[in-house]
Amino acid sequence: MWKNRHRICITTSTSASLEQILPWMFYHKIIGVSTFFLFVEGKAATPAVSKVLESIPGVKVIYRTKELQEQQAKSRIWNETWLSSFFYKPCNYELFVKQSLNMEMAIVMARDAGMEWILHLDTDELIHPAGAREYSLRQLLLDVPGNVDMVIFPNYESSIERDDIKDPFTEVSMFKKNYDHLTKDTYFGMYKESTRGNPNYFLTYGNGKSVARIQDHLRPNGAHRWHNYMKTPNEIKLEEAAVLHYTYAKFSDLTSRRDRCGCKPTKDDVKRCFMLEFDRAAFIIASTATEEEMLNWYHEHVVWTDKTLNLKLLRKGILTRIYAPMTIIQGLRESGVFASIIASAQKSLSKDKFLASIESSNSSASATVSFDSRKIGRNRETARRTLEMPSNILHEIAVPPLSPPVMDGELESEA
Repeated sequence: MWKNRHRICITTSTSASLEQILPWMFYHKIIGVSTFFLFVEGKAATPAVSKVLESIPGVKVIYRTKELQEQQAKSRIWNETWLSSFFYKPCNYELFVKQSLNMEMAIVMARDAGMEWILHLDTDELIHPAGAREYSLRQLLLDVPGNVDMVIFPNYESSIERDDIKDPFTEVSMFKKNYDHLTKDTYFGMYKESTRGNPNYFLTYGNGKSVARIQDHLRPNGAHRWHNYMKTPNEIKLEEAAVLHYTYAKFSDLTSRRDRCGCKPTKDDVKRCFMLEFDRAAFIIASTATEEEMLNWYHEHVVWTDKTLNLKLLRKGILTRIYAPMTIIQGLRESGVFASIIASAQKSLSKDKFLASIESSNSSASATVSFDSRKIGRNRETARRTLEMPSNILHEIAVPPLSPPVMDGELESEA
């Protein structure tokens, strides 16, 4: 076990560009993540992006090929009840199922790669390892007792102060703190002012993300949690560390989210497509309003332009300033590391090699940069222990993205 104590991996499902993925990835490398399992499609799966990603040590790029989809169609998850309420629905529900299937595959890959911890994180989220003796996720997890199976990171939400942000990771320093990191009196006492007429305290989810210790019978429990087929995991929730969620941080996020979903912009239809109320409202505005109306709506609901209110909420502890990720990523960019990686990947691939590599990357048997993906198929015992159906199975229902507690709901969702 000790030889794996520093081995932390992140798995994600992404269609983002290099401009978003590289800062996200190298930030997490700096704080202690060694390995990344990137399930790519869209822009992230294009040769200009994926070839750069494949050139980085510790990165495994998995393409959404026909073979992958056939393999996932045989997953045991389809025969189980814990995720079934999300099946065969569009947009966010479809993504949630896809993320869960990818997480299931990533568990096997992580075991074969000798990982100890696995974290599912989107490319608009950064881990903020506050509370550790150094600014390090590795240090934070080293301090976790050996009997703990899962560590929950409450999420903080970006609170932007301008409408023209292009690079949220280096331009956003103000965040709204999670309910779990506030006193009940502060949270509910300032609820109306901090919600600003939006459906909930956070624009999007409020139930954080979790990192799980790799062990037998581990399974995903939706995009926000992990579970175990044979036991209820022993979990702890961190009191200082958080996931920083940069949500709707760019004005263009309104239209890009709209363009990924084919639902009708009606109140009834958006309920089929989106789990959270703000996402539904944003989709309708982005689908029906003019550019000027969209910008006005964005100002009213997303941008924090009232400096008096901001200062009041900062003093109360609802809002907080966090500069470490911004400083780290800005330092990486100024050092030229991102430009160097892109240039190096492009230089090393001649035209013939480039075309050949595209072909091989679409094969389910392509090799990884830092470890051999063929082990995944070969190591049947590991896969069997992780994925086979035990007789005394535990089926906890998948945890969806959940909003924080609301004023009139007392504390039903506190637990």
